[in-house]
Amino acid sequence: MRVLGIETSCDETGLAVYDSEHGLLAQRLHSQIALHRDYGGVVPELASRDHVRYLLPLLEELLAECGVERPDAVAYTRGPGLAGALMVGAMTGRALAYAWQVPALGIHHLEGHLLMPLMGDASVELPFLCLLVSGGHTQLLRVSALGHYELLGESIDDAVGEAFDKVAKMLGLDYPGGPAVAHWATRGNDRAYDFPQPMLDRPGLDFSFSGLKTAVRKVIEEVERSPQRDADICASFERAVVQTLVRKCQRAVAATGLSTLVLAGGVAANARLRRELAACKDWRVVYPPTALCTDNGAMIAYAGCLRLLRGQADALGLSLRPRWPLVELS
Repeated sequence: MRVLGIETSCDETGLAVYDSEHGLLAQRLHSQIALHRDYGGVVPELASRDHVRYLLPLLEELLAECGVERPDAVAYTRGPGLAGALMVGAMTGRALAYAWQVPALGIHHLEGHLLMPLMGDASVELPFLCLLVSGGHTQLLRVSALGHYELLGESIDDAVGEAFDKVAKMLGLDYPGGPAVAHWATRGNDRAYDFPQPMLDRPGLDFSFSGLKTAVRKVIEEVERSPQRDADICASFERAVVQTLVRKCQRAVAATGLSTLVLAGGVAANARLRRELAACKDWRVVYPPTALCTDNGAMIAYAGCLRLLRGQADALGLSLRPRWPLVELS
């Protein structure tokens, strides 16, 4: 089965064709970073218009490269995400499926991230633990089967990606903040500042990063700024975040007895997080290629293919879920 995947949940227009026998055939991705940089964040209306502008030209390029005139099915992001952006991809996906007379299926954006590491590693066995870290979500999940996800812990305030973005904004770094902070951290002393590692002094698997963000702000306000000090702040902040995530994963492994950890989401591209998780002997860690950590069409095509092969498909009606907890998925 060849599935066209369409991802338009936020600020990236992603398309891909996944073949159940031959794997990922090709993909296209248009990023809106330059469009939103002057605003320091995503402007929903501009994001929607940019999806409209690029979606069909990218689709034509993609199908030409694959040599595919008509995919066997279409998968599109149903939610969560920006309502207008979701609407662009969903309506395009539904219209194409109707024209081609093939099934269509709306996919949960986070399920796409969660399953992405499995696309390149068929040896991963269920059940496993998943650390899902992105711009808007930080969650620890027990994955028992496709669609069966138990939430073990999550952030009670800022997600990891949001904390990176806010620290970058405080320091006046480039947008998006996560890669900028990680880049500056490579030049800094990660022991220069002893930032707190939140919620490690209490039981449970929930996260909190607002206090860490406040501690960073206090240092920025109190010290005499210099490029080296900014690099030290970034390195010390990154160290606190990564060690918090690793310690929570260790707790989850001890509580569940599972020994496979899947790392997914945009923050999974962070080199230090990958390195420290891989160095831990408590688990086998699996993560996607760096280029496939952020939003992309391949993750929607792959998740869609798994569900379509089980006979799932949507009716003609269109139902979007801008807010859609992963644990409600079945």
